[in-house]
Formats: sequence, structure tokens, C-alpha cells
Amino acid sequence: MNILWDFDGTLFDTYPVYTSIISKVLGSTVDKQEIYNNLKISYLHTIDYYKISPKQKEKISFLKKSISPRDIYPFQGVEEVLKYADKNVIMTHKRKAGVLSISKFYGWEKHFVDMVTFDDGFPRKPNPSAYLYLHKKYHLDLAIGDRELDLIPAKELGIATCIFQGQSRVADYQIDNYSDFFKLDFSHIKVND
Repeated sequence: MNILWDFDGTLFDTYPVYTSIISKVLGSTVDKQEIYNNLKISYLHTIDYYKISPKQKEKISFLKKSISPRDIYPFQGVEEVLKYADKNVIMTHKRKAGVLSISKFYGWEKHFVDMVTFDDGFPRKPNPSAYLYLHKKYHLDLAIGDRELDLIPAKELGIATCIFQGQSRVADYQIDNYSDFFKLDFSHIKVND
């Protein structure tokens, strides 16, 4: 099985770190859970929702540079799914340097045959261009993400979809933890070679 993965909130639990940074910039009057919930929609949505100024964006960018891979943790059990897959690819809006830094810290670069990041110039999700590029190269069977935004492009291309720790009207599968992955029935998916 060839799997396309989202990065933030799917492979790694990055939202708590980003929530903390945005909370520092906005101040203690803004509820951290609300920030977290908005980030789960998207980073751009969060910027718009809080009407974050250019000066605040600069401060967020500065604080993001201080994030260490030690501050970001993989979700429990996800590495077992990575090992199970024949091929894994990543499609993320994150910069490649950040993805590589975290992947290398955990020794996970060996699990991925390719990745498309912000630096590759593809339009943002839910535009399917990056998914189409990866699908043509690797004949993807499944896309896993934590937001509907991650699944819509896969669904458009006829790739099965799985939502992680969320709800989605376009998801073929839903899991709250990666041990549940192995309980899913993939018999209706025609697995590509």
C-alpha cells in the first residue's frame, strides 16, 4: 500500500507548539483551545480569524525559528503504519527544511520516498496539483490527514482517504489513534504496485 501523508497534526503533533507561539503573540486573553481549534482548520484561517497584523506575523515567524525538533513529537503508533506501507510520501505546506529537520531527528527520513513541501511551488491544498504529481509517480492507494482539507484533493483523484483525529464528510476511514489503522478493512481498495 502506498500512502500519502499530511505532516502537521497527522505524523507529528505540532499544533500544541504552534498554539503556544500564537498565544504568546495574541496574549493571555485569547483562549488557547480556541487557537488550537482554529489551527486545525488551517494556519491561514487562524491568521485571518484573529486579524493578525504584519508585525504579529513577524513575531510568529521569529518564534517559530526557535522551535526544536525536540519540541515536536510523533503520534504514538504512527511509525508502525509507516513501516507497514510499501511507499510513503508527504504533502505539506510546511517548508522542506523543517520537515527534514524533524524527520532526521527521529530517524524517519528512511520511511519516505518523496515529499512535496511549500518550497516546491505547488498551489495550497485543497488544490490537487501536488497530489496528482505524487500519484502519477507512486500510484497512491490512501491519503491520511487530520483535516478535510488534506483529503479533498485525494478524493478528487479517486484515492481512498483516512481522517486522523477528526471528522470529515469525504473520509473513507476515520481513526483516532494509529493502532486502529490495523483494524480497518482495506479490501475494497485496489492496491497499486
